[in-house]
Formats: sequence, C-alpha cells, structure tokens
Amino acid sequence: MSKTRGFELLRAAAPTVSIGIVTANLLSMGSELSLLAGTGAKLVHFDVMDGCFCPLMTVGPPFIKAIKTPLLKDVHLMIDEPLEKVAEDIAIGAHIVTIHVEAWSNPRRVLQKLGMLTNVNDAERGVVRGVALNPGTPLEALYPLLDELEYISLLAVNPGWGGQKYIPATTTRFARVKRMVAACGKDILVGIDGGITKANIAEISATGVDIIVAGSAVFDGNTPEANARFMLDTVAGIHSGR
Repeated sequence: MSKTRGFELLRAAAPTVSIGIVTANLLSMGSELSLLAGTGAKLVHFDVMDGCFCPLMTVGPPFIKAIKTPLLKDVHLMIDEPLEKVAEDIAIGAHIVTIHVEAWSNPRRVLQKLGMLTNVNDAERGVVRGVALNPGTPLEALYPLLDELEYISLLAVNPGWGGQKYIPATTTRFARVKRMVAACGKDILVGIDGGITKANIAEISATGVDIIVAGSAVFDGNTPEANARFMLDTVAGIHSGR
C-alpha cells in the first residue's frame, strides 16, 4: 500500500513530540491548546482508555470531536476489540489511529479496515495506521503486520496511568524494532510513549525515535507552554546535531 499524504507530513515533521492531552487541565483545555499551537507542536495525543483493556477510563470520540485545534489528532486506542470502533474515531477527525496488538486476536484485520476509511479532514491525506505494544509484549508480534501499518509505538510504561518512570529496556526494544523495519524494507515511523520527562528526553531522542509522546511532563500544573517548547527544542537540537 502506497504511503498517504498524511504519512509524508509526519515523516517530514519527524522527529517530533506528540503532546498527551489527557493530563491537561480540562477546565482550561481551549487556552492550553492555543498555547501549544504557538510552540510549533504538530501533534496532540489522546489516550482513549475503556476501563477494560486498561484499569482507567479516560476520554472517547465525543471529547475528541469537541476539541478544536489545528494540531493533528493522534488517537491511541487502549480499548478491547477495536474493530467495530475505529470508524467512529475517523469520523470524528482522527488523523492517526493506533491500536494495541494485544487488544484483539486479529489486529491485521483492524489495520486493513483503517486502510479503507477516508480521512474526514482531508480525503487525500489518508489515515496513518499505527500499532502499539505493551512493555511485556514480544516484538515478534509485529512481523505479520508490517505491510499494513505506517507507525509503531512502543510503550515505555505499563498502560493506565501518567507519571510512571521510563522502563530502560524500552531503548533496547526500540533498537530491535528499527532493525526489523530496516530489514523488511518498509518506511515505518517508530515512536516511544510513556515515562518521558525533561530530564530524559534528550537521551531518548538521541536513539533516533521519530515520535515521542509526552503528557505529564508538559502538563505539570505550572508552565505547559514553556514545557512544550523545551521538549520540542530539545528534540530538534538533538536531531540537528546528528
């Protein structure tokens, strides 16, 4: 399957930070998103948890639809049996949809369905299809899916709560995934999600990661705009120095 215009936009933006919105102050969501748009951020990340796949429940399609922002909506589905639910996420404006390989017995079928859906924001842009893996999931689960996706997200924490510490083994797993992608000859973005802080983002960015998901480190209750600028500038600085 040929790459969509949406994928090409992401490839051009990489490396970058997808800013997790669930940890933001919901009462100030509009103003905080406006601040983020002025930092050069390109992506806003939504963790959709159903209370089944993850212990917690967070936001769903109505919330995502209500968010008005020029940022690309990066929707991470931490839900059971996503096959019948992904169409709704596209209908409410998701640009990127990431499912978990652990969430259903046939993730390839979900990716195929995503590939047949039309981006409601821009039909020519297409939908960027991603899969996420929990820290304990063998990377071999990716092999049957590599020809049906554009994005791989490695969780560096166990899903369910913000503010957890980065699992160091994620760095080794990331290097293995990059080798897998290179060996299959596909152009696939690889990201890391969870445990990202201002103290470790430079080290993680130096691995060559394409997309870093950070939420708690940005929305710490103090200076989200300054935090976002720091994260984005650090990633850009590491990249320019390679």
